[in-house]
Amino acid sequence: METDSLIIGRNPVIEALKSGELLDTVYISGSGGSLGLIRNMAREQGLVVKDIPDTKLSAMCDNKSHQGVAATKCCGTYVTVEEILEISAQKGTKPFIIICDEIEDPHNLGAIIRTAEAAGADGLIIPKRRSASLNSTVHKTSAGAASWLPVARVSNLSSTVEFLKKNGVWIYGTDSAGTDYTKTDMTGSIGLVIGSEGFGMSRIMRDKCDFLLSLPMNGKITSLNASVAAGIFMYEVVRQNKAKNSC
Repeated sequence: METDSLIIGRNPVIEALKSGELLDTVYISGSGGSLGLIRNMAREQGLVVKDIPDTKLSAMCDNKSHQGVAATKCCGTYVTVEEILEISAQKGTKPFIIICDEIEDPHNLGAIIRTAEAAGADGLIIPKRRSASLNSTVHKTSAGAASWLPVARVSNLSSTVEFLKKNGVWIYGTDSAGTDYTKTDMTGSIGLVIGSEGFGMSRIMRDKCDFLLSLPMNGKITSLNASVAAGIFMYEVVRQNKAKNSC
């Protein structure tokens, strides 16, 4: 994490919270005193608050004096899921939404955002917890795409998927037990779930899916990087829609 994207120390973080500066996550090590005030202010503003060990916070802050707290600046504004659905409605197209299930590596999230924007997705959804967010690393890795692709950050990914399904969006999960991705119709309203780097989709998300898609793995390695796999699936959606529209 780049230290220039951090606000370090109790007073600087308090003033940033008071001023309404766009913050993403507040990291706290310890309790009591003004740390309790910071925690309450952050939660009142809907920010993610993470308790971490002092050693980890010191490493994040490049061993600068942090007084038990640091906050990451938000490098983008989040939208609502409803606003993402409205984008496709205004275009007169079927929704094409990417759902990231606990993608914690900011480089992977940035690469997924970059591909999603290039593939014409309407937006991307991430959970508040156990996920990378719109920080400076994500923006840099996305090569600017994070400034163009709407991103929603939700408290409950499972409930959000249910909301999408009620709005006519079919949920496609990516799992090794799924059907060959080229043999599944992906020309409808799509919510494409990309699982985490190490474990894939969570069981809850897998159970929510209407379809499961898989990639053929013909080598010794049994999985692909999350952003690489996401790109293959996204461009299969592009390919199928192009083929259907040309008929």
